[in-house]
Amino acid sequence: MEIELTEVSSILTRTSGYLRRVVSHSLQPYRGCSFGQSLCGVGCYVQHSPWIMRGREWGTFLEVRTNADDVYRRQYSSERAWAHRRDGFFGIFMSSATDPFLPQEGRHRVSRRVLAAMAEQPPDRLILQTHTHRVLDHREAIKELAGKCELRVHISIETDRRAIKGLPRHASPIERRFDAARQLQRETGAMVVITVAPLLPIREPKIFFERVRECADAVIIDHFIEGDGSSNGSRTLRTPLPMVMEEIEPGSTALAYRDEMVAVARSVMPGCVGVGQMGFAGEFS
Repeated sequence: MEIELTEVSSILTRTSGYLRRVVSHSLQPYRGCSFGQSLCGVGCYVQHSPWIMRGREWGTFLEVRTNADDVYRRQYSSERAWAHRRDGFFGIFMSSATDPFLPQEGRHRVSRRVLAAMAEQPPDRLILQTHTHRVLDHREAIKELAGKCELRVHISIETDRRAIKGLPRHASPIERRFDAARQLQRETGAMVVITVAPLLPIREPKIFFERVRECADAVIIDHFIEGDGSSNGSRTLRTPLPMVMEEIEPGSTALAYRDEMVAVARSVMPGCVGVGQMGFAGEFS
């Protein structure tokens, strides 16, 4: 893993595309992701960005944005005012192109400092999106922020399969992610959402969503078709992920499979199921 310490001049990115209806801004405390060689990295849309990749292999580099908290403070007033003019609210998605709670966060503490800055100058809405149980290390900051803004913690659990033949291991054990969701829901006052994103074949759907119901307030189901930022999932189709999905569960690469899982989820968690972009925007039924 190549790690570079860097400073940035801007940390709040005005949203467009998929996130446009979800929040006004995204925030990336790191560039690159050390989970890129894990299961979640196989279909990750970020690997198709030449601007981020710069000819490098996904999962082999990490740029640590050491001054992210100071830049957030500096941008806060102007970006908040802009967001209120455009959207009527100042909302932040942290993060869409990395994970804010990577193992390296334990040393560099960029996300921790950003959350502290947000406690001083909170957005109206904050969505923390992660693939790891390490979010639990930040429970006190999350608890504080939950009292100052509309806060959702999204923990991705894409499947109930502990391993998928032909694909790398999970970045974080499934059981530990369920446990983290349960503890955050119990201890912080934040809304906890399990994001089944991207949806992978689920062995026992009813049991899986019953487990989700026990530890989260809602669930979002997002298929790579409509969910990877490209037309008809073309980015993901260039990766090994669809072929492996079809070997495990024929038909799982089609939206009909997503709709089938949505129906099961709604039978278990009525009123608490979001689908795709509208789910990330906070619409549940």
